[in-house]
Amino acid sequence: MTAPFTTIAEFEAVLRAAPGPDAAAVEGAQARNMQLTKPPGALGRLEDLAVWYAGWRGDARPQITAPQVLIFAGNHGVMAQGVSAFPAEVTAQMVANFEHGGAAINQLSQAFGAEMDVHALSLDLPTADFTQSSAMTDDEVVAALTTGWTAVNPEADVLVTGEMGIGNTTSAAAIATALFGGSAADWTGLGTGVDNAGLARKIQAVSAGVALHAGAKGIEALRCLGGRELAAMAGAIAAARSLRIPVILDGFICTAAAACLADAVPGALDHAVAGHLSAEGAHGRMLEALEKEPLLSLGLRLGEGSGAALALGVLKGAVACHSGMATFAEAGVSDG
Repeated sequence: MTAPFTTIAEFEAVLRAAPGPDAAAVEGAQARNMQLTKPPGALGRLEDLAVWYAGWRGDARPQITAPQVLIFAGNHGVMAQGVSAFPAEVTAQMVANFEHGGAAINQLSQAFGAEMDVHALSLDLPTADFTQSSAMTDDEVVAALTTGWTAVNPEADVLVTGEMGIGNTTSAAAIATALFGGSAADWTGLGTGVDNAGLARKIQAVSAGVALHAGAKGIEALRCLGGRELAAMAGAIAAARSLRIPVILDGFICTAAAACLADAVPGALDHAVAGHLSAEGAHGRMLEALEKEPLLSLGLRLGEGSGAALALGVLKGAVACHSGMATFAEAGVSDG
């Protein structure tokens, strides 16, 4: 799918013009839900999920048959500040693992019937160190947004985006600080498992980056403090909105990327649900700020889209019950 933008301003205009849910499908799904062979509300959040999904797909009795998982990888110049327990080379090594089917996300995608694609973005050219300059130029962030946008399969009926990028929890923490306020320490966690000295370096890097790029919001925060893989996730989530494809958000890094969209255009994430609450401490605070209640809370902190892919099973279950259950009339059961 060709991207209909060549600048940040055009991208934001496309996002503002994106469609909302189909009101008739929502109404039809709500009516169907009230006729199913169960007490009202007996399936809890599954009922709300099914109606939400129906609205975005424009079908009061939808099916999920073509989930897509997109993994984006990038390297970060802020690694120069000693912010990770792993070297940048691990990013490329993990991309190879994805491509050979050896990662957790490969197993989860297969388990839930999702098409999975991996996109490595200029791994030999890390973003600039955001404590010294903007992480990306205008052209670079637009190129990454475009990669994400064009990666979305228009035939997909639900999208999961994941990432791989050593150092990207530092970028995510910086974005969160810029968008939501507070101190760098409020948003910065252990990531892949840094020691106390490493955590102190991360907090210092986040603080320095946010101070250098004071006032950066929305897509500008993504450009100044993010990474190519974060921008690609944002581009894919925006493309899904334009196609009315529901999105399941992954953990801290994915949510930070998505938050830039919501900051740029209020309501831009109405087509997205939070797949899970990760073990990265500030993720819950970010979800609260975005008013997203996670579907799962299993202590995951792997990234890769793994938590969102697992939540795909919950969404599929919700839709299967909604669309496959008999109504009271069909089953010959008295509804009282």
